[in-house]
Amino acid sequence: MKYIVVLGDGMADEPIAGLGNKTPLAYAKTPNMDRLSKLSEVGMVHTIPNGMKPGSDTANLSVMGYDPVKYYSGRSPLEALSIGVPMKDTDIALRCNIVTISEDEVPFEEKTIIDHSSSEISTQDCAVLLQEVAKELANETYQFYVGTSYRHCLIWDKGQVVELTPPHDVLGRVIGQYLPEDEVLRRMMERSYEILVNHPINIERKKQGLNPANCCWFWGAGTKPMLSSFEEKTGKKGMMVSAVDLLKGIAVGAGMGVAVVEGANGGLHTNYEGKVEAAVKAVTQDGYDFAYIHVEAPDEMGHQGSVERKVQAIEYLDSQVIGPVVEKMEAAGEDFRLLVLPDHPTPICVRTHTSDNVPFMLYDSTAPLCASWNYTEEDGRESGKLIKEGHKLIDYFLQIEEFCR
Repeated sequence: MKYIVVLGDGMADEPIAGLGNKTPLAYAKTPNMDRLSKLSEVGMVHTIPNGMKPGSDTANLSVMGYDPVKYYSGRSPLEALSIGVPMKDTDIALRCNIVTISEDEVPFEEKTIIDHSSSEISTQDCAVLLQEVAKELANETYQFYVGTSYRHCLIWDKGQVVELTPPHDVLGRVIGQYLPEDEVLRRMMERSYEILVNHPINIERKKQGLNPANCCWFWGAGTKPMLSSFEEKTGKKGMMVSAVDLLKGIAVGAGMGVAVVEGANGGLHTNYEGKVEAAVKAVTQDGYDFAYIHVEAPDEMGHQGSVERKVQAIEYLDSQVIGPVVEKMEAAGEDFRLLVLPDHPTPICVRTHTSDNVPFMLYDSTAPLCASWNYTEEDGRESGKLIKEGHKLIDYFLQIEEFCR
Protein backbone atom coordinates (compact mmCIF):
# COMPACT_ATOMS: atom_id res chain seq x y z
CA MET A 1 0.00 0.00 0.00
CA LYS A 2 1.20 3.51 -0.89
CA TYR A 3 0.05 6.70 0.84
CA ILE A 4 -0.30 10.18 -0.67
CA VAL A 5 -1.44 13.38 1.03
CA VAL A 6 -2.62 16.29 -1.13
CA LEU A 7 -2.76 19.38 1.05
CA GLY A 8 -4.41 22.55 -0.29
CA ASP A 9 -2.99 25.16 2.06
CA GLY A 10 -5.71 27.41 3.49
CA MET A 11 -8.34 25.86 1.20
CA ALA A 12 -11.18 25.86 3.77
CA ASP A 13 -13.30 29.00 4.05
CA GLU A 14 -16.64 30.50 5.09
CA PRO A 15 -19.78 30.83 2.91
CA ILE A 16 -19.54 33.85 0.61
CA ALA A 17 -22.60 35.78 -0.56
CA GLY A 18 -21.15 36.32 -4.02
CA LEU A 19 -20.85 32.55 -4.43
CA GLY A 20 -24.47 31.89 -3.55
CA ASN A 21 -23.56 31.48 0.13
CA LYS A 22 -21.22 28.63 -0.75
CA THR A 23 -17.59 28.33 0.27
CA PRO A 24 -14.94 28.44 -2.49
CA LEU A 25 -14.46 24.68 -2.03
CA ALA A 26 -18.18 24.01 -2.48
CA TYR A 27 -18.51 26.47 -5.38
CA ALA A 28 -15.46 25.42 -7.40
CA LYS A 29 -15.80 23.00 -10.30
CA THR A 30 -14.02 19.93 -8.92
CA PRO A 31 -15.11 16.84 -10.88
CA ASN A 32 -12.28 14.68 -9.56
CA MET A 33 -13.02 15.45 -5.91
CA ASP A 34 -16.74 15.09 -6.59
CA ARG A 35 -16.21 11.59 -7.97
CA LEU A 36 -13.78 10.52 -5.24
CA SER A 37 -15.93 11.86 -2.42
CA LYS A 38 -18.62 9.30 -3.26
CA LEU A 39 -16.02 6.55 -2.76
CA SER A 40 -14.32 8.04 0.30
CA GLU A 41 -14.61 8.83 3.97
CA VAL A 42 -15.37 12.49 4.58
CA GLY A 43 -15.05 14.21 7.94
CA MET A 44 -13.51 17.05 9.91
CA VAL A 45 -10.23 17.40 11.75
CA HIS A 46 -9.00 19.97 14.28
CA THR A 47 -5.40 20.73 13.31
CA ILE A 48 -4.63 23.67 15.63
CA PRO A 49 -4.23 22.76 19.32
CA ASN A 50 -6.25 24.95 21.64
CA GLY A 51 -4.29 28.02 22.68
CA MET A 52 -1.87 27.90 19.74
CA LYS A 53 -1.86 30.34 16.83
CA PRO A 54 -3.33 29.07 13.55
CA GLY A 55 -0.27 28.95 11.33
CA SER A 56 0.80 26.71 8.48
CA ASP A 57 3.64 25.65 10.77
CA THR A 58 1.53 24.26 13.61
CA ALA A 59 -1.15 22.96 11.23
CA ASN A 60 1.19 21.06 8.90
CA LEU A 61 3.06 19.59 11.86
CA SER A 62 -0.33 18.25 13.02
CA VAL A 63 -1.20 16.81 9.63
CA MET A 64 2.19 15.08 9.48
CA GLY A 65 1.62 13.53 12.89
CA TYR A 66 3.72 15.80 15.10
CA ASP A 67 1.82 17.23 18.06
CA PRO A 68 2.66 20.98 17.91
CA VAL A 69 2.39 21.24 21.68
CA LYS A 70 5.40 18.93 21.90
CA TYR A 71 7.37 19.68 18.75
CA TYR A 72 6.77 23.31 17.77
CA SER A 73 9.69 25.66 18.43
CA GLY A 74 8.82 28.43 15.97
CA ARG A 75 8.19 28.77 12.26
CA SER A 76 11.44 30.28 11.06
CA PRO A 77 13.72 27.56 12.45
CA LEU A 78 11.87 25.02 10.30
CA GLU A 79 12.43 27.19 7.24
CA ALA A 80 16.07 27.62 8.20
CA LEU A 81 16.49 23.85 8.07
CA SER A 82 15.18 23.85 4.51
CA ILE A 83 17.66 26.38 3.17
CA GLY A 84 20.60 24.80 4.96
CA VAL A 85 21.21 27.37 7.68
CA PRO A 86 23.64 25.91 10.24
CA MET A 87 21.72 26.90 13.38
CA LYS A 88 23.46 26.75 16.75
CA ASP A 89 21.51 25.88 19.88
CA THR A 90 21.81 29.53 20.95
CA ASP A 91 20.54 30.96 17.63
CA ILE A 92 17.12 32.47 17.09
CA ALA A 93 15.67 32.27 13.59
CA LEU A 94 13.19 34.85 12.30
CA ARG A 95 11.23 34.92 9.06
CA CYS A 96 12.23 37.91 6.95
CA ASN A 97 9.43 38.68 4.52
CA ILE A 98 10.13 41.37 1.99
CA VAL A 99 6.76 43.10 1.92
CA THR A 100 5.07 46.11 0.37
CA ILE A 101 4.29 49.08 2.59
CA SER A 102 2.87 52.41 1.50
CA GLU A 103 5.31 55.01 0.21
CA ASP A 104 3.41 58.11 1.25
CA GLU A 105 5.31 60.95 2.97
CA VAL A 106 4.53 60.04 6.57
CA PRO A 107 6.72 58.70 9.40
CA PHE A 108 7.62 55.02 9.06
CA GLU A 109 5.29 53.90 11.83
CA GLU A 110 2.34 55.61 10.10
CA LYS A 111 2.75 53.68 6.86
CA THR A 112 0.33 50.91 5.86
CA ILE A 113 1.15 47.30 4.96
CA ILE A 114 -0.25 46.57 1.52
CA ASP A 115 1.04 43.16 0.43
CA HIS A 116 2.83 40.44 2.44
CA SER A 117 4.22 38.85 -0.76
CA SER A 118 5.16 41.90 -2.89
CA SER A 119 3.06 40.60 -5.79
CA GLU A 120 4.62 37.15 -5.36
CA ILE A 121 8.06 38.48 -6.29
CA SER A 122 10.53 36.06 -7.85
CA THR A 123 13.34 34.56 -5.79
CA GLN A 124 15.88 35.98 -8.24
CA ASP A 125 14.76 39.59 -7.80
CA CYS A 126 14.19 39.26 -4.08
CA ALA A 127 17.67 37.81 -3.54
CA VAL A 128 19.17 40.97 -5.07
CA LEU A 129 17.10 43.14 -2.74
CA LEU A 130 18.01 41.08 0.32
CA GLN A 131 21.68 41.33 -0.61
CA GLU A 132 21.40 45.13 -0.63
CA VAL A 133 19.90 45.05 2.86
CA ALA A 134 22.51 42.60 4.13
CA LYS A 135 25.39 44.75 2.84
CA GLU A 136 24.52 47.36 5.44
CA LEU A 137 22.68 45.50 8.20
CA ALA A 138 24.37 42.08 8.46
CA ASN A 139 27.04 41.64 11.15
CA GLU A 140 28.27 39.03 13.63
CA THR A 141 24.94 39.15 15.46
CA TYR A 142 22.50 39.29 12.54
CA GLN A 143 22.87 37.21 9.35
CA PHE A 144 20.47 37.11 6.38
CA TYR A 145 19.78 34.00 4.28
CA VAL A 146 17.91 33.79 0.97
CA GLY A 147 14.84 31.57 0.90
CA THR A 148 12.11 31.43 -1.75
CA SER A 149 10.18 34.30 -3.36
CA TYR A 150 9.41 36.85 -0.62
CA ARG A 151 10.21 34.42 2.24
CA HIS A 152 13.70 34.73 3.72
CA CYS A 153 15.50 34.17 7.02
CA LEU A 154 17.31 36.23 9.65
CA ILE A 155 19.50 34.47 12.22
CA TRP A 156 20.01 36.34 15.48
CA ASP A 157 23.02 35.09 17.43
CA LYS A 158 22.22 34.66 21.14
CA GLY A 159 18.88 36.32 20.51
CA GLN A 160 15.49 36.08 22.19
CA VAL A 161 12.19 34.56 21.13
CA VAL A 162 10.29 37.84 20.90
CA GLU A 163 6.62 38.30 20.08
CA LEU A 164 6.26 39.44 16.47
CA THR A 165 3.22 39.91 14.22
CA PRO A 166 2.84 37.98 10.93
CA PRO A 167 2.42 40.51 8.10
CA HIS A 168 -0.49 38.62 6.52
CA ASP A 169 -2.45 39.11 9.76
CA VAL A 170 -2.45 42.92 9.47
CA LEU A 171 -2.86 43.65 5.76
CA GLY A 172 -4.31 47.08 5.13
CA ARG A 173 -3.45 48.36 8.60
CA VAL A 174 -1.10 51.07 9.82
CA ILE A 175 2.07 49.29 10.95
CA GLY A 176 3.06 51.25 14.06
CA GLN A 177 1.49 49.06 16.73
CA TYR A 178 2.74 45.90 14.99
CA LEU A 179 6.42 46.82 14.81
CA PRO A 180 8.88 44.93 17.07
CA GLU A 181 9.39 46.21 20.58
CA ASP A 182 13.06 45.31 20.20
CA GLU A 183 14.70 48.55 19.10
CA VAL A 184 17.35 46.91 16.92
CA LEU A 185 14.84 44.84 14.96
CA ARG A 186 12.56 47.85 14.62
CA ARG A 187 15.35 50.06 13.30
CA MET A 188 16.49 47.34 10.88
CA MET A 189 12.99 47.19 9.41
CA GLU A 190 12.87 50.96 9.02
CA ARG A 191 16.35 51.09 7.51
CA SER A 192 15.48 48.30 5.06
CA TYR A 193 12.69 50.50 3.72
CA GLU A 194 15.12 53.37 3.22
CA ILE A 195 17.49 51.04 1.34
CA LEU A 196 14.84 49.42 -0.86
CA VAL A 197 12.27 52.12 -1.63
CA ASN A 198 14.19 53.54 -4.59
CA HIS A 199 16.03 50.41 -5.67
CA PRO A 200 16.01 49.99 -9.49
CA ILE A 201 14.14 46.67 -9.21
CA ASN A 202 11.32 48.37 -7.33
CA ILE A 203 11.20 51.31 -9.70
CA GLU A 204 10.80 48.85 -12.57
CA ARG A 205 8.18 46.81 -10.68
CA LYS A 206 6.04 49.90 -10.19
CA LYS A 207 6.30 50.70 -13.90
CA GLN A 208 4.95 47.21 -14.57
CA GLY A 209 2.04 47.69 -12.17
CA LEU A 210 3.54 45.34 -9.56
CA ASN A 211 3.88 46.02 -5.86
CA PRO A 212 7.39 47.05 -4.84
CA ALA A 213 9.29 44.81 -2.40
CA ASN A 214 10.29 47.71 -0.21
CA CYS A 215 10.58 46.58 3.42
CA CYS A 216 11.84 43.65 5.50
CA TRP A 217 9.29 42.37 8.00
CA PHE A 218 10.48 40.10 10.81
CA TRP A 219 8.23 37.50 12.47
CA GLY A 220 8.00 33.84 13.48
CA ALA A 221 10.94 33.78 15.91
CA GLY A 222 12.01 30.42 17.29
CA THR A 223 14.76 28.09 18.43
CA LYS A 224 16.44 25.16 16.69
CA PRO A 225 13.80 22.44 16.10
CA MET A 226 14.10 18.85 17.30
CA LEU A 227 11.74 16.59 15.34
CA SER A 228 11.75 12.82 15.59
CA SER A 229 12.24 10.69 12.48
CA PHE A 230 9.07 10.27 10.41
CA GLU A 231 10.18 6.82 9.28
CA GLU A 232 10.96 5.63 12.80
CA LYS A 233 7.67 7.05 14.07
CA THR A 234 5.43 5.62 11.33
CA GLY A 235 7.44 2.86 9.67
CA LYS A 236 6.96 4.68 6.35
CA LYS A 237 9.67 6.25 4.19
CA GLY A 238 8.38 9.70 3.23
CA MET A 239 8.91 12.29 0.49
CA MET A 240 7.94 15.98 0.68
CA VAL A 241 6.87 17.79 -2.51
CA SER A 242 6.49 21.52 -1.86
CA ALA A 243 7.75 24.88 -3.06
CA VAL A 244 7.58 26.33 0.45
CA ASP A 245 10.63 26.36 2.71
CA LEU A 246 8.51 25.75 5.82
CA LEU A 247 7.31 22.38 4.50
CA LYS A 248 10.75 21.46 3.22
CA GLY A 249 12.17 22.31 6.63
CA ILE A 250 9.67 20.09 8.44
CA ALA A 251 10.69 17.29 6.07
CA VAL A 252 14.41 17.85 6.64
CA GLY A 253 13.88 17.86 10.41
CA ALA A 254 11.85 14.64 10.13
CA GLY A 255 14.47 12.90 7.99
CA MET A 256 12.20 12.75 4.93
CA GLY A 257 13.23 13.15 1.32
CA VAL A 258 12.64 16.52 -0.32
CA ALA A 259 11.81 16.65 -4.03
CA VAL A 260 13.28 19.46 -6.12
CA VAL A 261 10.69 20.49 -8.71
CA GLU A 262 11.79 23.09 -11.24
CA GLY A 263 9.22 25.85 -11.62
CA ALA A 264 7.45 25.13 -8.33
CA ASN A 265 7.03 28.57 -6.80
CA GLY A 266 4.19 28.48 -4.25
CA GLY A 267 1.99 30.65 -6.47
CA LEU A 268 -1.18 30.13 -8.47
CA HIS A 269 0.76 29.27 -11.60
CA THR A 270 3.21 26.71 -10.29
CA ASN A 271 4.52 23.48 -11.83
CA TYR A 272 1.65 21.23 -10.80
CA GLU A 273 2.62 18.55 -13.30
CA GLY A 274 6.16 18.40 -11.95
CA LYS A 275 4.88 18.03 -8.39
CA VAL A 276 2.63 15.14 -9.34
CA GLU A 277 5.42 13.45 -11.28
CA ALA A 278 7.80 13.77 -8.33
CA ALA A 279 5.31 12.32 -5.85
CA VAL A 280 4.20 9.41 -8.01
CA LYS A 281 7.77 8.56 -8.98
CA ALA A 282 8.76 8.56 -5.31
CA VAL A 283 6.16 5.96 -4.34
CA THR A 284 6.15 3.85 -7.50
CA GLN A 285 9.81 3.80 -8.49
CA ASP A 286 12.07 5.18 -5.78
CA GLY A 287 11.14 3.04 -2.80
CA TYR A 288 9.11 5.57 -0.82
CA ASP A 289 5.90 4.60 0.96
CA PHE A 290 4.48 8.08 1.53
CA ALA A 291 4.37 11.36 -0.41
CA TYR A 292 3.10 14.72 0.82
CA ILE A 293 2.10 17.12 -1.97
CA HIS A 294 1.73 20.62 -0.57
CA VAL A 295 0.03 23.30 -2.71
CA GLU A 296 0.33 26.85 -1.39
CA ALA A 297 -1.92 28.70 -3.86
CA PRO A 298 -5.31 28.59 -2.04
CA ASP A 299 -3.70 30.15 1.02
CA GLU A 300 -2.03 32.91 -0.99
CA MET A 301 -5.31 33.76 -2.71
CA GLY A 302 -7.06 33.84 0.66
CA HIS A 303 -4.48 36.31 1.96
CA GLN A 304 -4.98 38.41 -1.17
CA GLY A 305 -8.73 38.44 -0.53
CA SER A 306 -9.45 37.25 -4.07
CA VAL A 307 -12.54 35.05 -4.26
CA GLU A 308 -12.10 34.38 -7.98
CA ARG A 309 -8.45 33.38 -7.67
CA LYS A 310 -9.07 31.18 -4.62
CA VAL A 311 -11.76 29.30 -6.53
CA GLN A 312 -9.32 28.98 -9.42
CA ALA A 313 -6.61 27.64 -7.10
CA ILE A 314 -8.98 24.93 -5.84
CA GLU A 315 -9.96 24.03 -9.40
CA TYR A 316 -6.28 23.74 -10.33
CA LEU A 317 -5.73 21.49 -7.32
CA ASP A 318 -8.53 19.25 -8.55
CA SER A 319 -7.66 19.15 -12.26
CA GLN A 320 -3.87 19.34 -12.13
CA VAL A 321 -3.03 17.45 -8.95
CA ILE A 322 -5.78 15.15 -7.63
CA GLY A 323 -7.00 13.88 -10.98
CA PRO A 324 -3.51 13.12 -12.34
CA VAL A 325 -2.36 11.50 -9.06
CA VAL A 326 -5.27 9.04 -9.13
CA GLU A 327 -4.82 8.37 -12.84
CA LYS A 328 -1.09 7.73 -12.54
CA MET A 329 -1.39 5.53 -9.45
CA GLU A 330 -4.08 3.43 -11.12
CA ALA A 331 -1.98 3.16 -14.29
CA ALA A 332 0.97 1.99 -12.19
CA GLY A 333 -1.20 -0.77 -10.69
CA GLU A 334 -0.45 0.37 -7.13
CA ASP A 335 -2.85 0.04 -4.21
CA PHE A 336 -2.99 3.43 -2.53
CA ARG A 337 -4.70 5.60 0.05
CA LEU A 338 -5.20 9.29 -0.74
CA LEU A 339 -5.84 11.95 1.90
CA VAL A 340 -7.04 15.39 0.73
CA LEU A 341 -7.36 18.29 3.17
CA PRO A 342 -6.35 21.85 4.04
CA ASP A 343 -4.04 22.56 6.95
CA HIS A 344 -6.24 25.40 8.24
CA PRO A 345 -8.86 27.80 6.85
CA THR A 346 -7.79 31.10 5.29
CA PRO A 347 -11.19 32.79 4.92
CA ILE A 348 -11.55 35.54 2.34
CA CYS A 349 -13.49 37.64 4.87
CA VAL A 350 -10.49 37.97 7.22
CA ARG A 351 -7.57 37.34 4.80
CA THR A 352 -5.67 35.36 7.42
CA HIS A 353 -5.69 31.96 9.14
CA THR A 354 -8.29 30.73 11.61
CA SER A 355 -8.36 27.73 13.97
CA ASP A 356 -11.64 26.22 12.76
CA ASN A 357 -11.92 22.54 11.90
CA VAL A 358 -11.11 21.60 8.30
CA PRO A 359 -12.66 18.92 6.06
CA PHE A 360 -10.74 15.83 5.04
CA MET A 361 -11.40 13.20 2.37
CA LEU A 362 -9.78 9.77 2.61
CA TYR A 363 -9.90 7.44 -0.40
CA ASP A 364 -8.71 3.82 -0.33
CA SER A 365 -8.33 2.24 -3.76
CA THR A 366 -8.76 -1.22 -2.23
CA ALA A 367 -11.97 -0.40 -0.32
CA PRO A 368 -14.08 2.20 -2.15
CA LEU A 369 -17.24 3.27 -0.34
CA CYS A 370 -20.67 4.06 -1.76
CA ALA A 371 -21.67 7.44 -0.36
CA SER A 372 -23.74 10.48 -1.34
CA TRP A 373 -21.68 13.30 0.13
CA ASN A 374 -19.36 15.80 -1.56
CA TYR A 375 -16.03 17.01 -0.27
CA THR A 376 -17.08 20.31 1.32
CA GLU A 377 -16.96 21.90 4.74
CA GLU A 378 -20.70 21.40 5.17
CA ASP A 379 -20.69 17.72 4.22
CA GLY A 380 -17.61 17.14 6.34
CA ARG A 381 -19.49 18.43 9.37
CA GLU A 382 -22.67 16.53 8.53
CA SER A 383 -20.78 13.24 8.24
CA GLY A 384 -20.37 13.25 12.02
CA LYS A 385 -16.71 12.22 11.82
CA LEU A 386 -14.42 14.49 13.79
CA ILE A 387 -10.80 13.96 14.78
CA LYS A 388 -10.28 16.35 17.68
CA GLU A 389 -6.50 15.97 17.85
CA GLY A 390 -5.14 16.63 14.39
CA HIS A 391 -1.82 14.87 14.87
CA LYS A 392 -3.68 11.56 15.23
CA LEU A 393 -5.15 11.68 11.71
CA ILE A 394 -1.92 10.48 10.10
CA ASP A 395 -1.89 7.25 12.10
CA TYR A 396 -5.44 6.51 10.97
CA PHE A 397 -4.51 7.33 7.38
CA LEU A 398 -1.42 5.12 7.53
CA GLN A 399 -3.49 2.32 9.10
CA ILE A 400 -1.43 2.38 12.29
CA GLU A 401 -4.38 3.21 14.56
CA GLU A 402 -8.17 2.92 14.39
CA PHE A 403 -10.29 6.04 13.89
CA CYS A 404 -9.88 8.25 16.95
CA ARG A 405 -12.55 10.83 17.75
